[in-house]
Amino acid sequence: MALVEMEITADLVRELLCEQHPDLADRPVRLGARGWDNQLWRLGDDLAVRLPWATRSADDLLRKEYAWLPGLAPRLPLPVPVPQRLGEPSARFPRPWIVTTWVAGAPADRAPVTRGDEAADVLAAFLTALHRPAPDGVPAGRDGNGGPLAPHTDQFLAGLASATEMGLIPDPDAVRAVWEDAVAAPPWTGPARWLHGDLHPANVLTADGAFCGVIDFGDLCAGDPARDLAAPWSLLPDGTADRFLDAYRPAPDAATLRRARGWAARQALGGILIGEAGVRGRPGGKPSWGPPARAALRRLVATAR
Repeated sequence: MALVEMEITADLVRELLCEQHPDLADRPVRLGARGWDNQLWRLGDDLAVRLPWATRSADDLLRKEYAWLPGLAPRLPLPVPVPQRLGEPSARFPRPWIVTTWVAGAPADRAPVTRGDEAADVLAAFLTALHRPAPDGVPAGRDGNGGPLAPHTDQFLAGLASATEMGLIPDPDAVRAVWEDAVAAPPWTGPARWLHGDLHPANVLTADGAFCGVIDFGDLCAGDPARDLAAPWSLLPDGTADRFLDAYRPAPDAATLRRARGWAARQALGGILIGEAGVRGRPGGKPSWGPPARAALRRLVATAR
């Protein structure tokens, strides 16, 4: 990740609004969250300003959200942050930014699902609605997201070795077997489908133990639905993945499920490493990512056996 962190303050956000969207400038501004690519600043009760701050790729991701997400949002059964305004680069801030709707809820890495059956049904309905054939011109996923798994093998095995050396993986051979089986599965041959592309627990919101929103569509792309079908292992409690798979349409074939398990293992391994970095106080680490990632990997290994 190419970090190019910029200092962003409430005063800067207000100045940008005064400059380009003055009708919104009198609303209260307060920090909402800092993510990998963007900062989110609350704008009153129902809006937020999303500004790139830490990666060079964030500019294109924001423009992609602004271009495509308003057309997708009306058919989705969960609230998502719908872009309302675009801010162009200026002397005050040399990067694009957007104003979106605010989606209330707590990230699932901090407030996990407890109403598992309901959450499985809601997640299945969300992905069924999202996974329609995508039109021409949809941007490809970053770093092969939504494509074949095989090009990610070296990175996966390196991460597995690192996590194993730190004592974070009880059975690395079982994890490797999940990956190898996924890579060996027949590839996706259907039409490229719309994908969220990054459905990890920090990007799905909960309230009262159930899902209430999905955020961060920066990795929105078209490709193999197996990428998003990793979600039941990452997001749902033990024993509810089968309910999700029964409700999702069209029902995934065996090869798609094998690939989905590989994506889930890759995502879980990344979450474990990011969580451990947070525990050790390293830059970019997020301690809350570790527990759900370890649970996901445990589920994957258990079902493989």
